[in-house]
Amino acid sequence: MFQLDLRSRRSIYEQVVDNIKELIIAGVLPVEERLPSVRDLSKTLTVNPNTVQKAYRELEYQGFVYTVQGLGTFVAAREDVKMDERRLGEIKDGFRVLLRELGYLGMTKEQIQQVFHDLLSERSEHND
Repeated sequence: MFQLDLRSRRSIYEQVVDNIKELIIAGVLPVEERLPSVRDLSKTLTVNPNTVQKAYRELEYQGFVYTVQGLGTFVAAREDVKMDERRLGEIKDGFRVLLRELGYLGMTKEQIQQVFHDLLSERSEHND
């Protein structure tokens, strides 16, 4: 499914969340797809089941998945995903870091805007 970077500054649970979100966003895990059980994924990744459970809870809080008692955890429909203020703040912080890095690398405001415009165009092409 995916691999974890044990040397990363990001916690294991955050890496699990990010990896599953990426699989959902990329369409590798389609809507209504059943995720591996907490036990199965924890064995596959060789992490504590509590770590996987925490990741699944966060994904459910964000609306990416939902859980049905006794049946498992499933990928939610896109309209169920919520954008809360906390998550929006995290995304903005990520943009700020990337913008500073691009500036440090010598890109002008106009070049950065062009990169952003190009990426938005790519996104539009994939959503049509």
